[in-house]
Amino acid sequence: MVNFRKYISGVAVLAAGFFFAQSTVSTVLYAPGYENQNNSLNLPSPITSMVEKTVLSAKELVDINVNTMMTDPVLKNATWGFVVYDPKTKKVISSYNENTPLVPASTTKLLTTETAMSMLGENYRWNTQLEYSGSIDENGVLNGNLYIVGSGDPSLGTNKAGAWAYRDIISDFKEGLSREGIKKVNGDIIIQTALFKGNITKLPENVVWLENNNYYLPAGTTREINPANEKLIVKKSSSFSTEKRFFYVSPYNNQMVYADKYEGDGILTTKLPDAPAYLANSFRTTLVKSGIPVTGKVIPKMTDANPENRKMVSMYKSPTLADIIYYTNQHSDNGLAEALLKTVGFQGVGDQTTESGRKVVTEHLRKEGFDMMGLNYIDGSGLSRSNNVTPISQVKFLSSLMDEKYYTTYFNSLPVGGQSGTLKRMFNGTGNGQVFAKTGTLNKVKTLAGYMKTNTGKTLVFSLMVNNYAGSVDMVKKRMEKILEPALDL
Repeated sequence: MVNFRKYISGVAVLAAGFFFAQSTVSTVLYAPGYENQNNSLNLPSPITSMVEKTVLSAKELVDINVNTMMTDPVLKNATWGFVVYDPKTKKVISSYNENTPLVPASTTKLLTTETAMSMLGENYRWNTQLEYSGSIDENGVLNGNLYIVGSGDPSLGTNKAGAWAYRDIISDFKEGLSREGIKKVNGDIIIQTALFKGNITKLPENVVWLENNNYYLPAGTTREINPANEKLIVKKSSSFSTEKRFFYVSPYNNQMVYADKYEGDGILTTKLPDAPAYLANSFRTTLVKSGIPVTGKVIPKMTDANPENRKMVSMYKSPTLADIIYYTNQHSDNGLAEALLKTVGFQGVGDQTTESGRKVVTEHLRKEGFDMMGLNYIDGSGLSRSNNVTPISQVKFLSSLMDEKYYTTYFNSLPVGGQSGTLKRMFNGTGNGQVFAKTGTLNKVKTLAGYMKTNTGKTLVFSLMVNNYAGSVDMVKKRMEKILEPALDL
């Protein structure tokens, strides 16, 4: 109950009375009378604001904002859930629909990246090696083959997270050949990438291809695709459908998919994670142009029943897993997330498929005490609309990580409100530098989950997921900020 002795003026009493007549201040339960009220996000009068801040606790203000959002036009018909949780007391401070399974979008990456960090360690790296077989004669002719041996490096040649560009890796490999005295290659360049031989060629279930001008990479092979020049062609009309839909043709598997809305320019370009095939072809071209002939071809060889004896010439090491995860969470990189899923699948059960990755992640979560009720983990990035998770399971999961040795690295990988990553344009006022969270965005899905540093020095954990909202995504962002704003005073 509110202590009326705290009122400092008769005006404040009247204002507070009017305020309490319209809303419940100590619960987030739905009030039947709310449906007929005209609720909006218009700023309250100065008197009302003064009364709220003077009389009401931070928790009551959070509850009031949640109540208000129940009948807000943007969220009224949406399915959404919210939890703010104290990891020290292990108690829910405020919640709404906390046990409702919702589409988490890219907050799914919280589960994927944590599993990878737990299983592989912060300093894990992927190696890409240059090796040769055969012998080198007195004229510097290699009578044998060159081998490029990949390990599934998702950052290879992309410049992501500090990864080298292809030209830098090729230059290093070329220097390795020079050290060995190789002036001609009388053989083939063989690509050995058995690690990811199970790459799928179809899209994950219910993947959204294009959202808000971003082309999302399908999880499949990128062999013979130049990641710097890959293009997506968009057809704005088609004889395949009488409805006004927009069609997209994948350069990877010649598969056509459609969406109801298009917000791009017609042709999009993007840089993609690449298979060693592109590296090998570029390497061969560079050698030939620089006067080192290669008589053979670039040949992929997934398995080798009778492997040749080989000598290592050079090894390229990827950025650390900590660097990869930082980039993944800051930029919400789908390609890296899907590669992490396959990597943990390989490390866990020796199989590189997405399905194996799912099993490894869900088993890891189960062992760590994750609340499996309502969980449906389909992909590593959150692109699938078949993904589901509850707000309460997200906050309890994030709370449990605070005792892990890698927590600081994991925490630092999250975007910071008003300052970095996908949160740079949110919390530019209140909450700037205090909200550390992973965002998620699909069409009519907006999510946010992570940590907040309150004005009283606490670290709280929260989850806020909105599905099937009305209006624009920017409208939902404003509602999210309004719900979380008073929680910063808890």
